[in-house]
Amino acid sequence: MQVDIQSIHFKADQKLLDFIEQKVQKTQTFLDNVRSADVYLKLEKDQEKENKVIEIKLNLNGNPLFAKEHATTFEAATDLVLDKLVAQVKKHKEKLQAKSI
Repeated sequence: MQVDIQSIHFKADQKLLDFIEQKVQKTQTFLDNVRSADVYLKLEKDQEKENKVIEIKLNLNGNPLFAKEHATTFEAATDLVLDKLVAQVKKHKEKLQAKSI
């Protein structure tokens, strides 16, 4: 799966990019038809503690899945957003199985 990571208004270090790509690649264990993922990293309002934002869009053969999360670090936000996406992937997979019956 191709993972496209874009950091908005800052330069993300390679360690963070590798961490995010590795985590996003794991979504393929739940669903085979994920073609690509678009990841957006943003910094919001510097005075807030939870100012790191990550948005991930998984492009499936059907409808894309999208999740967004805020946290104090990008690593924590990645874990939170992937929990949301895994739940969406499982729900999507159940719908596909229900249609095939």
